[in-house]
Amino acid sequence: MHAVQWIRNRHFYFLDLALLTLGVYISYTLRLESFDFARIDSGFFFFTALALVVVPVVFYFFGVYARYWIYASVGDMLVLVTAVAIAVAICGSVSLIALSVLPTGTLELPRSIPFIFFPMALGLTAAPRFALRVYAQHVREHSKQQASTPAPQRVLVVGAGDAGTMIVREVQRNPALGMHVIGFVDDDPRKNGTRILGVPVLGNRRAITQLSAERHIDLIIIAMPTAAGKDIRDIVRLCEQSGVKTKTMPGIYEVLSGHVSVSQLRSVQIEDLLRREPVLTDIDAVRALLADRCVLVTGGGGSIGSELCRQILRAHPSTLVVLGHGENSIFEICSELRRQQEFESRLGGNGQRAPTVIQPVIADIRFPDRLRAILTKYRPDIVFHAAAHKHVPLMEENPTEAVSNNVLGTRNLLEAAAACGVERFVMISTDKAVKPTSVMGASKRVAELLVHHTAAKIKRPYVAVRFGNVLGSRGSVVLTFKQQIAQGGPITITHPDMKRFFMTIPEAVQLVLQAAALGQGGEVFMLDMGEPVKIVDLARDLIELSGLEVGRDIDIVFTGVRPGEKLHEELFVPGETYERTRHEKIYVIGNANGFIPARLDQIVSRLERAVQCQNEDDLLATLHDLLPRYQARATNAALADAADRPQTTS
Repeated sequence: MHAVQWIRNRHFYFLDLALLTLGVYISYTLRLESFDFARIDSGFFFFTALALVVVPVVFYFFGVYARYWIYASVGDMLVLVTAVAIAVAICGSVSLIALSVLPTGTLELPRSIPFIFFPMALGLTAAPRFALRVYAQHVREHSKQQASTPAPQRVLVVGAGDAGTMIVREVQRNPALGMHVIGFVDDDPRKNGTRILGVPVLGNRRAITQLSAERHIDLIIIAMPTAAGKDIRDIVRLCEQSGVKTKTMPGIYEVLSGHVSVSQLRSVQIEDLLRREPVLTDIDAVRALLADRCVLVTGGGGSIGSELCRQILRAHPSTLVVLGHGENSIFEICSELRRQQEFESRLGGNGQRAPTVIQPVIADIRFPDRLRAILTKYRPDIVFHAAAHKHVPLMEENPTEAVSNNVLGTRNLLEAAAACGVERFVMISTDKAVKPTSVMGASKRVAELLVHHTAAKIKRPYVAVRFGNVLGSRGSVVLTFKQQIAQGGPITITHPDMKRFFMTIPEAVQLVLQAAALGQGGEVFMLDMGEPVKIVDLARDLIELSGLEVGRDIDIVFTGVRPGEKLHEELFVPGETYERTRHEKIYVIGNANGFIPARLDQIVSRLERAVQCQNEDDLLATLHDLLPRYQARATNAALADAADRPQTTS
């Protein structure tokens, strides 16, 4: 504003004198079609002098020179129009009187000049005043924006590929983001020293710490959505050494699952550090399996079940039956699915296809009559069985519940599916079913055997899909660690050598759907879990991502192995022969049917009687009879003896 506040009405007075003279000249030029200074006559001088006297005088009486034109309004414009009109009318009247009084030839003044002069005078006197008003408004808005907007963050982008380029383009197009990209870092030596969208590539990842200090970087953005977890871990470590706030683009699994937009940035999470190669899903095969079919998902309100529902809905089944025991979780996932459906409908993603019917069902799989009634009513073509008790220590304390739900519930569902003509059946299993040392693992292994047994009897593609821990699921160790960090620690770990396989939920579900399309009947599909991760390393990463330091801010305490836990999980039962399928991330165990005991039905009946009688000893003995390798209590005692007593690490 300071640049325009010095302008006063006296400046407009002198400007009016110059512009009015110009207005008379333009009027003569328009009237005579050509007019030059060599032909200036008495009429031109007379009318110019008249205008330079009359217009300022009228402006004075109308208060034109008393107005603050920086804040000019419509009312000010009306005053100016009125003043110019009256001034020109006076000039025209005086000119006509002069022409009639003076001798002929004394004054050469065309009678149309006042009429031509009126718009000229109005435009030339209004233009500078309202130009000042517009400019002052622009200055005020710019000043407000500068006052409310802090200095832009100086940003370093890690990754000069498609994702990094997209980030830079977005920042350049949207100044309101408050970011200024200083440069890229990229490990490709061919890019070093080049410019992308005008932004220089300043080196490789090893230069992050030095560049952060030299260039005063405020924010580092990791734009590598398909990078492996080990690369992300290394980059995050370098960012932590520089002490600069770090954000990342979402991983490819999050993008494919529809949870986020690729333009969103977020803080680095543990899933990024465990990131693996992206899954290439045969979308056409999955869509051909599910489109226009009736699909039922048990455990639809759980972590895996709800993600199954989200991804199945995108394949446009005719009906999606979401079955679960907990009314709140079923209500929430069905509400979310309907919102997802409405959103896709607004985008026109469904074309002419009828919307999927989303049917919530509250039921307990331990009641066979209820299951039979549900499957008879909806006649599903495909069943995904994700309902199960999965918490290892809790199931050790409640073995009858584990067997009742995981074994008898699966048997009930299989019998109903076979009776109602379900074409495909996919059971979600676990790596804990391999050489089980826990009741939970043993119950899931028996459930696998029941699936194989049913597939062999009815000759339909009923299969089990086995995988390890999923990040972010209910009861997940990651969520437990986050809660412990939020409470100030310590983080509790059972044993320093404890290792587990991890996947993200969307990745696991993508592979489950892919395995469903591959199944022929009686197989176990094993998802490629990558390398196992030490739980203590996971805890350290979470502490550091929280901006804290192990030993100083948060302690890690070892408490001893809990009942039913293994130090290391395994992926295959001894004797199983496996090979990769046509999908590189999925193994198939071709001889799974060879492990079905001849007296499986009788043993399951014994388990049912033990559950009914609440006889835990008989139940555990029956599990051991069916699974000779199941030595839960002996194994747990040995592990507990091997584990150190509670201790703290830094």
